[in-house]
Amino acid sequence: MFDIRRRDFITLIGGAAATCAAPAWPLAARAQQAAMPVIGWLAAETPEAEDFRLAAFRRGLKEAGYLEGQNLTIEYRWAEGRYNRLPSLAADLVRRQVTVIAAPGNAAALAAKAATSTIPIVFQLASDPVRLGLVASLNRPGGNITGITSLNLEVGPKKLELVHELAPNAVLIGMLVNPNNPEAQAQSRDAQVASRKLGVELHIVHAASEHDFDLVFATLVKLRAGALVIGPDTFFTIQSRQLGALALRYAVPAVAPYREFTVAGGLMSYGTSIADMYRLVGDFTSRILKGEKPADLPVQQAVKLELIINLKTAKALGLDVPPTLLARADEVIE
Repeated sequence: MFDIRRRDFITLIGGAAATCAAPAWPLAARAQQAAMPVIGWLAAETPEAEDFRLAAFRRGLKEAGYLEGQNLTIEYRWAEGRYNRLPSLAADLVRRQVTVIAAPGNAAALAAKAATSTIPIVFQLASDPVRLGLVASLNRPGGNITGITSLNLEVGPKKLELVHELAPNAVLIGMLVNPNNPEAQAQSRDAQVASRKLGVELHIVHAASEHDFDLVFATLVKLRAGALVIGPDTFFTIQSRQLGALALRYAVPAVAPYREFTVAGGLMSYGTSIADMYRLVGDFTSRILKGEKPADLPVQQAVKLELIINLKTAKALGLDVPPTLLARADEVIE
């Protein structure tokens, strides 16, 4: 009798312990999930426009052993082309207490820096981060921010040369600049210097919203512009499809810095490789997740450039692409 009761007692205690422990498993799982690092993705663009870039960013994370949904979480905040939304979106990520903020683009980086001086920030820029006031120097960023810069501002004059090579008879070339871009003056100044070397006249046209585009192209037609250079700007990248369609409708050969423009039907793009640049952003982010400090990570410059030509658009514009230019292209869309 005693043995039976003793066994029953042990079974009862064991069952009670198991019953009490059962609710602890979900709590432990939630604690483990909460402990996962959280990346805040702050972008001025739309999810659709960033799809290709995000794939490269995730590849950079994966190379360092990080997989979204497995050992890290990403909180996405999209301004969808409305720059004035970025400060509130950045503040929301700060309230969320994310581990690190990835901020592609000038406006996103500036908004993130204004929102926090403690959460690490990794930027991607087509501009000089020192001139923008984001870092103290390239080698010693200081503070809580570092990242990747592209050569797109520096290669602006080269875009002018390339479009002139495609349209050698052009005596006047337009350049599209977003006046809200912090680098607008630098873009215009450098392009003016390059145009004088080529012996062509450069006319700067501005667009801060998609409603400005029709006026921009009407102005170019009125001026009999032989070509158009599109400056590096996140808003223009979002509107790649519309800009490509308008350039074709108004028969204006155009070159942009990013491949989105050419893939969407634009004539040509020349600039830093998007895939390479965002992979590096993922790499920098993972290094911070592993404990490195932004202040100790020198700003890195993405140096891989790519030239993409859309032959279908060239034919529609009645342009013969020189074989020497085709031979230099990294990608030809037919």
